[in-house]
Amino acid sequence: MVSSAVHSFVRPLVARATPARAVPDRLPLADPSTLPVRDPHRPPWPGREVTSGGVTLHVRETPGPDEVAAVYVHGLSGSATNWTDLAGLLGTRAAGVAVDLPGFGLSQPLDSRDYSPSGHADALLCFLAGRGRPVHLLGNSFGGAVAMAVAARRPELVRTLTLVSPAMPDRRPDPRRVSDVRLLLAMLPGLGRRARAELAAQSPRVRAENAVRLCFGDPSIATEHRLAEAAAEYEARARLEWAREAVERTGKAMVASWLRGESLWSMAARVQAPTLVVWGDRDRLVAPRLAQRTVAAVPGSRLLMLPGIGHVAQIEAPDAVARAVAGMWDAEAAGRWQG
Repeated sequence: MVSSAVHSFVRPLVARATPARAVPDRLPLADPSTLPVRDPHRPPWPGREVTSGGVTLHVRETPGPDEVAAVYVHGLSGSATNWTDLAGLLGTRAAGVAVDLPGFGLSQPLDSRDYSPSGHADALLCFLAGRGRPVHLLGNSFGGAVAMAVAARRPELVRTLTLVSPAMPDRRPDPRRVSDVRLLLAMLPGLGRRARAELAAQSPRVRAENAVRLCFGDPSIATEHRLAEAAAEYEARARLEWAREAVERTGKAMVASWLRGESLWSMAARVQAPTLVVWGDRDRLVAPRLAQRTVAAVPGSRLLMLPGIGHVAQIEAPDAVARAVAGMWDAEAAGRWQG
């Protein structure tokens, strides 16, 4: 997510899958019968700290075939729980590892406190290199940008790449990117003090509801039990001394990289892995108009555009996304994926 959403922390909040209709003929989709039935009440997968390549991250692991691995990377204000449903649906094809980036979820920050896009990419790159085999890599929003950077820099680590509304550079101002105008005021020195205090006083439940309104194409599908889970996670995060620092500094560093011209567009051209780009046509955070440009920039990529879906398609429409991801994995394994 972009920096204006720094206080939006997303959990799986889906009640039902929105069907995908606008699927290109060239995009292979897995037979639904080859995927498990999704449990909408599925709690987050078990978590633990894992050290790999000299980097320690908190991860949530989904059981699956030992010979195939998938790694999931959340967005700016998210965590590993953003992938609960999708990782479960893909568990028959790959064992899943959803990571909390440094300073997010339950991962402690790195000693360097480097929250830049390149710093997060370095951490993930080292973590993956330590695993010793290529993985199916999936990222949403800021996590998509980080995953793209890893795939471009170390292609031998990435078997396939899935980008869900990746945070491609977009400097056009758009007030729809914020769930509360005070998020903009809070960034102003001096004048933003009152706005920051008011935002800090919001209840975890209000924050969860704001996140849904901002990130979902259809907020009405969020169920009560998922909203309660989201609020509980907000409350737990508030007790971590590094949580606010990580979100705010990461968001500012991402926007600063755009302003300095450190473009992901040139990095996209270096991606070698088969790539699936997923976008919702109601995405308020990263404009849907960037979807076609992203596909044009990444060699060997294809687009799944989901009508009525917002910024977190893997949460709002996990069944549709799972069919497309599994279809790509199957095609890649059979040598049938072509850009």
